[in-house]
Amino acid sequence: MRLFGTVVVTAAVTQLPVTTEKATTALANGLISERDAMNVGYDELPVSLDRSAPELAVRAGEQALCAAGLPAEDLGLLVHAWTYYQGHDFWSPAHYVADQLGARRAQPVGLQQMCNGGAAAIEVVAARLLADPGMTAGLVTTADCFGPPGFDRWRGDYNLWYGDGATGAVMRRGTADTPGLALWSMATTAVPHMEAMHRDLAAFHRVAMQAGDPVDVRRTKKAYLSVRGKAAFVAELRAAVHAVLSTALAEADLAPDDARLRCVVVPRLGAAAVDTIYGPAVRDTVRAPVLDLGRATGHLGAGDMVANLADIGAGATIVEPGELAVVLSAGAGFTWSATVVERRSTRDPAQLSATRTSHRTIDEK
Repeated sequence: MRLFGTVVVTAAVTQLPVTTEKATTALANGLISERDAMNVGYDELPVSLDRSAPELAVRAGEQALCAAGLPAEDLGLLVHAWTYYQGHDFWSPAHYVADQLGARRAQPVGLQQMCNGGAAAIEVVAARLLADPGMTAGLVTTADCFGPPGFDRWRGDYNLWYGDGATGAVMRRGTADTPGLALWSMATTAVPHMEAMHRDLAAFHRVAMQAGDPVDVRRTKKAYLSVRGKAAFVAELRAAVHAVLSTALAEADLAPDDARLRCVVVPRLGAAAVDTIYGPAVRDTVRAPVLDLGRATGHLGAGDMVANLADIGAGATIVEPGELAVVLSAGAGFTWSATVVERRSTRDPAQLSATRTSHRTIDEK
């Protein structure tokens, strides 16, 4: 999406539970193997013991609004995205978040696009801001909790560990000097036939969890790959990442070797995904290094995109004011998004939620 106007993320935060589970402990307890630890390469996962995902989203929204200096009643749109269960069976978590924040004038929208949901929400709010001159600000929230008995955060998927947490991002129309993260472009591409990777190929089910408890992503992935083949799957993933990244650069009028482009931040999917898919695809497209910011969070479901924006805004990456980054996102289905952002200023880290972040470049093991 080429942006004919200026949209700025004026505040982005990540809200993580205080409790963590260490990868070393999971290894000692037999939850993961040495090979799992090497393939993922993350240190720990945040774990929520007493708060649901929507409750964490409210906390993230409060902190984002506070950091932006914006009253909740000024919001025109609130988009809440998620991947996994939100605490009730027949219910709108987006309306709950809006009500708890006091966003009485906002239109609450729930967005369920799996792990690309945060990126999709950013795109929806950006489009609305540019299309509706009467709307001054929008808020994106994401939240997921992957606890038992419904989900095994360590063993429910191949080479992918799931952390609990929420994110919030305040977005406004801006000018050339509006502080924050200015969006230069957003590109999205989808490969719909890959939806079968997360679908039970045997049958559709009448009720949730009918296929078994906990969720077993490995089972559906194994069935898909037995038909499609792993090599073809990896090739399609690389091609999609290359395509979406190339489109985002073109729509931002950036050359692949533009010196202002300091890094490409990837989804928090672990070392194997970075080394086999994202690293090669990025190297084929741009000269900027790859950053993986998930070592202390794991995969945050729909929250990876906004969490990475929060880290860029807080100065946790190599991006300095006036420089650019591309933030990649991906979700089952499959959908990929790439967002080019300019970091315009440094905000006071005290305004942000405490975020445990570390990163590695593509050349580190």
